[in-house]
Amino acid sequence: MTMTTRDAATLLSALSSEARLSAWRRLLEAGAAGMTHGDLAAALGMPKPTLSFHLRDLRQAGLVESRRDGRTMVYTASALAGEALAAFLMETCCGHRPELCLDRPEKEGSPMSLAPDKVYNVLFLCTGNSARSIMAECILQREGQGRFRAFSAGSTPRGEIAPEAMNLLVRNNYPTGHLRSKSWDEFAKDGAPRMDFVFTVCDDAAGEVCPAWPGQPLTAHWGVPDPVAFEGDARQRALAFADTFRMLTNRISVFCALPLRSLDKLTLQKRLDDIGGMDASAGAA
Repeated sequence: MTMTTRDAATLLSALSSEARLSAWRRLLEAGAAGMTHGDLAAALGMPKPTLSFHLRDLRQAGLVESRRDGRTMVYTASALAGEALAAFLMETCCGHRPELCLDRPEKEGSPMSLAPDKVYNVLFLCTGNSARSIMAECILQREGQGRFRAFSAGSTPRGEIAPEAMNLLVRNNYPTGHLRSKSWDEFAKDGAPRMDFVFTVCDDAAGEVCPAWPGQPLTAHWGVPDPVAFEGDARQRALAFADTFRMLTNRISVFCALPLRSLDKLTLQKRLDDIGGMDASAGAA
């Protein structure tokens, strides 16, 4: 998204109100899931008519989008517009020599990266690398739209992908030719891609042992039960896989909406941990 001076002025004007800025920041925190008009008003302690006025201005500026969910309107912040504005404001960073900024050692509390073309490597880990981590890899590869490079592995890989997981991915038009069940040892070798994020998707609540990952990437636990272990007929198993797929999609969508370049590491870690708590009360996920 290329931004002109006029575009930037429009966004800055819309955010010049403390109320509008607070509403937009709260929607950014909510991620792709968004918030209803009533929930946002309650969170801000703002009368609904007043909020409607501010949301109108934010929508006109392109900072907020809306969608209808039944009879309810759900609002989401445009992370893309925010990133474009940040990039515009940083355009003359270090006297048109961004390498002076980018090459500085990263400090605790600093943003993940200032590089506008940074592609983050993300590794999903589970025990068998036959379903959950495989599905998460495919979802992020699509949802990330070039911002993320996704990988998956297992601590004790089964060596094959669960047929139900493969069928689900094929039905949803995900590329599958490159997929295989593999050990996490492949990513600990010299020359392996350096990971920026490592997420475990095993279900420690069920007593399953989750792998740990050494090194400096940001990590979080996004545990979901293993659909491969679900006992039932073919239809019930398919539903278990679909529910796991839904939970992973929801979490990854929120992750993709995070403004990584504007968050310090402590804040980002909290956001990642919060994502792992999504759908905690769901059934057979």
